[in-house]
Amino acid sequence: MTERHSTGLRWGILATGGIARAFTRDLRTAGLTVAAVGSRRAGAARAFADEHGIPRAHGSYEALVADPGVDIVYIATPHGRHVADAVLALQAGKHVLIEKAVTLDAEEAAVVGALARDRGLLAMEAMWTRYLPHMARIRELIAAGALGEVRAVFADHTQLLPSDPAHRLNALELGGGALLDLGVYPMSFAWDVLGAPTGIHAAGRLGETGADTEVAVSMTHASGAVSSFVASSRAAGPNTATIIGTEARIEVDAVWYCPASFRLVAPGGAVLEEHRPAVAGRGMQYQALHAEHVLAHGGRDSELLPFDESIAIMRGLDEVRRQVGVVYPRAR
Repeated sequence: MTERHSTGLRWGILATGGIARAFTRDLRTAGLTVAAVGSRRAGAARAFADEHGIPRAHGSYEALVADPGVDIVYIATPHGRHVADAVLALQAGKHVLIEKAVTLDAEEAAVVGALARDRGLLAMEAMWTRYLPHMARIRELIAAGALGEVRAVFADHTQLLPSDPAHRLNALELGGGALLDLGVYPMSFAWDVLGAPTGIHAAGRLGETGADTEVAVSMTHASGAVSSFVASSRAAGPNTATIIGTEARIEVDAVWYCPASFRLVAPGGAVLEEHRPAVAGRGMQYQALHAEHVLAHGGRDSELLPFDESIAIMRGLDEVRRQVGVVYPRAR
């Protein structure tokens, strides 16, 4: 169940695609205030507003960010637009929650971070998994030493997605590929559990457009622990995750990056704890509640996912792309 702690912050939704719909439904579930929506097509904005009971619909992103009745903007455009749309909102004095991956690369993310700091505004990556109840409990168990020394982390994010070269998932100019759509989840997960990697080794396969369809990544971390993940946009796997320690392991069920159950398991197989969260909706409201909490307490950065960490994660993804051979058109 979602606790309702609305601060009266007024949300604006920038773009009207599927992820914007899911997020808006969850904002409503949590009792948060959705004040306006913006689209590059006035008809799409109006239809979205009618569907979700939103008071104001704007026929451009510029009009949305200029709306004085909006405090924070959720950026729901494809990766390739994130930096431009986030900058647009920040320059208009709005806080931003930016869909993951936060930008195309670390250079773009640094631009957003610098502007947010300069304007005294919150910029936060919408890596919703990090804010979910099961992830909060996992961090508690690790901090309490329930796993002993954490030695390894494994996860996959593998889906059978459209292979049409014209689809945004396969369009390099939009940041298409398995890595930024899917691989960002386990990369951020490993970072959350083990901290920044000290070494990254990647291999992958490219599709017809030059976008990656499969990526396999192994990383080392400062503690000596290792992590690995696989991302694929052309084949569906188990979508589970495991954290292995010397005293116990955590097995996270499918789909691990959504609200998921998990077990704390002793080396001999005995289940020491089972966690089954009750979450209303899809669970995307937790990141919004966190953003509201940060702002209500005078903060301008997330302690769970500081924006500098989002930049560093993008730097890690940049290295994976370099090793795999994915080059976005603007970098050529």
